[in-house]
Amino acid sequence: GRLCLLLEKYADKVSLAEPSKTQLAIAKDFLKDHPGVDRQLMQADDLKFKDGSVDLFTMIRVMHHLPDPTKEFGELHRSLADDGLIILELANYAHFRNRLKHFVKGKKLPLEPVDIRSAKNRRDDEVAFVNHNPKTIIKQLDKSGFEIVKILSVSNLRSPGLKKFIPKGIMLSVERVMQPTFAKSFFGPSVFFLLKKK
Repeated sequence: GRLCLLLEKYADKVSLAEPSKTQLAIAKDFLKDHPGVDRQLMQADDLKFKDGSVDLFTMIRVMHHLPDPTKEFGELHRSLADDGLIILELANYAHFRNRLKHFVKGKKLPLEPVDIRSAKNRRDDEVAFVNHNPKTIIKQLDKSGFEIVKILSVSNLRSPGLKKFIPKGIMLSVERVMQPTFAKSFFGPSVFFLLKKK
């Protein structure tokens, strides 16, 4: 519920939709001084919001749990107001370093989601953890009735080594320039989409 604190400053009502009872209990404690934030137990493929009732959805660090987000995109489209927006973050398998690795090995980047769980956690009773190819997600979003308003490439300078040598302020300034500039090449390990209904 960390983003709820920010969103609360700009919205009349903020709802935290979370499928985990454990996480909702943590959020209850975290948000104890914010009674206006509504906490609801629900899955993204079965949202309990009325048709066209939500002005803004934010999905950050969610897509990596959705190998096939088709149903979730359908629910988002149903619940989103006609003039509403979605901020969607994606763990990007097609980032520059992965493209370079695949090129060196003479392999194509996969279009389907890539399971990044450890071998011992690749079981049906474990939560999915995948990285997506943005090109595939863009097609799925289009098919689900969404238009992309803006794309950002994020965490372009994610490197423990760089942090040791380059001051934080400089890195943040460079990152701000890189985010829109490198967006269409999906350079960084995270991609943000701003979406609206077609």
